[in-house]
Amino acid sequence: MEGIIRYIHLSIQLSCNRWKFSNLSLAVKYSARGGFIGTSAYFLVTSGFSKMAFVTSHWILDGILILASLIVAAYIYMTRQFKYWIKKGVAEISPMPFLGNFADCVLLKKAPAQLLSDFYEQSKGLRYVGFYVFDRPCLLIRDPEIVKHVLAKDFNVFCNRNAHPAKIDRIEYTNIFAVRDAAWKILRSRLSPMGTSMKLKRLFDLMIMVAEDLDKYLEGLNLTNGKVMEMKNLCACLHTDMVGNTIFGLRVNSLQNENAPFRLFGKKMFSFTTLRSIRYLIIYFIPQLVKITGARFSDTESCNYFRSIFWGTVDRRVKSGEERSDFLGYLMELKEQYKDEGDICGLNFTGDDLVAQAVGAYVAGFETGSSVTAFTLYELAMNLDVQEKLRTEILNALEETNGKMTYEMIQTLPYLDMVVAETLRMYPPLGFLDRLPTKDYKIPNSDLVLKKDTPVYIPVAALHHDPEYFPNPEKFDPMRFSKQNEHKIRPFTYMPFGEGPRICIALRWGLQQVKVGLVQLLRKYEVTPCEQTPVPIVIDTKALTTAAKGGLYLNVRKVETVAG
Repeated sequence: MEGIIRYIHLSIQLSCNRWKFSNLSLAVKYSARGGFIGTSAYFLVTSGFSKMAFVTSHWILDGILILASLIVAAYIYMTRQFKYWIKKGVAEISPMPFLGNFADCVLLKKAPAQLLSDFYEQSKGLRYVGFYVFDRPCLLIRDPEIVKHVLAKDFNVFCNRNAHPAKIDRIEYTNIFAVRDAAWKILRSRLSPMGTSMKLKRLFDLMIMVAEDLDKYLEGLNLTNGKVMEMKNLCACLHTDMVGNTIFGLRVNSLQNENAPFRLFGKKMFSFTTLRSIRYLIIYFIPQLVKITGARFSDTESCNYFRSIFWGTVDRRVKSGEERSDFLGYLMELKEQYKDEGDICGLNFTGDDLVAQAVGAYVAGFETGSSVTAFTLYELAMNLDVQEKLRTEILNALEETNGKMTYEMIQTLPYLDMVVAETLRMYPPLGFLDRLPTKDYKIPNSDLVLKKDTPVYIPVAALHHDPEYFPNPEKFDPMRFSKQNEHKIRPFTYMPFGEGPRICIALRWGLQQVKVGLVQLLRKYEVTPCEQTPVPIVIDTKALTTAAKGGLYLNVRKVETVAG
C-alpha cells in the first residue's frame, strides 16, 4: 500500500507542477490519511462540485488521472505475489499481470488439463514448478516420487481436494467427491462395501438387462450395410440406462427414447456451456470465489429432479416392501442403520446427504463410462487389427458360455482389460488431480516448505503422455499393459482414476459397465472410420473432463460371424 501512496503523491506533484495547482498539501494530506481510496474519493467529490477540477484545470484530465491510479493500484495488488516461487528457490512459469498463468483457461482457449500439460512440458528436468492462478501461487508436481507422497504416503496432509462447490445445496457439497476432512473418512468407510466383488456381481445382472436393450436397439437399426453413428451420444444413452438401473433402480430406456426426462437432465448436467465452464474453473482453481459467485457443479433444477427421483423410489420401495440389490438399496440400508445417529462431522444419513451419494455415483458412472467407451470404440476403429484381436477374444469366451455374458466371463478377458487400460492412458477422464495441504509440508528430498493451503496439481494427462514413461505415447498400444510389460510402468505415472486412499471409489463398478457395453457391441458389430471421423481428435476446451469437440462419428456395421 505504501507503494500506491507514493505513486499518488508523485502523480499529484507532477500535475501540480504542470497546472500550478495550489492545494498540493491538501491532496497529500488526504492521501496520507485515507490512502488511495480517500484521495480518489476527494478528487471525485471536488471535481463534481466545483467549476475547476481538483488536480488539473480540466475534470476530464482528473478522471484520467484517477483511472490511471486505479489501474496501477490493481496492477500492484494483482502482481504482489509474483516471484513468490523464485524467492523460495523454485522455478516458475512467467506470469502475466492480472491473470497469472491462467489466461488460456479463462479465455477458454485450453482445457485445464491441456494448460497443465503445457506447464509440464515447459519444465522438463524439474521435479516441480510454480505457477499462478490469477495472483495465487500454485505448485505443479512432475516427479512421480513426490506424487506418491502427496497421494499416498503423506495422505494425512493432502486428504482434501482444492476443488469445493458452494454450500447452496447439500447434494453439491456432501457427496464423496467434494466432502473434506473427517466427514470424508466417515463417508468413505461407509460406502466402500459397495465396491466389493459380491456387490458388483449383483449389479452385473442389472447391467446385462441394459446390454440386452442395446442389442435390441442396434438390431432395429438394420446395420447390415453399415450406418454412421455418433459414438458419444450412443454411449451416453447406454450408460444413462446403466446408471439409472444400477443406482436408482429405473428402467430409463433412453436408447429408445432420448427425450426421457432422466436422459435430458443428465445431458443438461454435462452440457459444457461457457458459463458452466467458468463455474468449473472457479470450483477447481479459484474456490475462494465460490462463496461470492455461488459456483456449483450442477443447476438447481437438475438437483431437484434427482432428489424427487431418489425419494420417490425410496417411498415406493418402503410401501411395497421391495428389496433390490442396487446402489439405492444399499443407501436405504445405511439410512436405516444410522437413522438415530444424528449429525456426525457435518453428515446426516437421513436426508439429502444420501441423495448426494446417489447423484455423485451417477455423475461418476455416466460421464466416465460413456467417455471411456466412446474413446475405446474410436481407437478400435482407427486400429482394426486391435479390434479384430479383441473381437476374437470375446467370441472365444462367449463360445465357452454358450453365448451368454457372465460376470466370471468378463473377468477372464485380458486383452479387453489391456485395451480399456490403454484408452484410459490416452484419454484419462479427468486430466489432472488437485490437493490442498492441511498444514505446512516439506517436500521430500528438497528444501522447499509448502505453506498450508497452497494448491497442488498433478498433471495426469501429461504423465500419461510422457515418452519417458510411455514410449511413443501417441500410439494406441494395449500391449503396454500386458503381463509381460506392466511391470515396466513406473508407479504413480498411470492414474486414470487417481491413486492412494482417495482413488475413485466407483473404479471397479465403472470399468465393469464399460466392459459390458463393449462386449455387447463388439460381439456383433464392427466400427470403422467414416468421412466425419475426427483425425486427430480435438479436445473440447470448454469441458472439464476429457471430451472430443464435435463428437466421435464412426461407421457401425453388423459382422457375419457372431457367438451364441
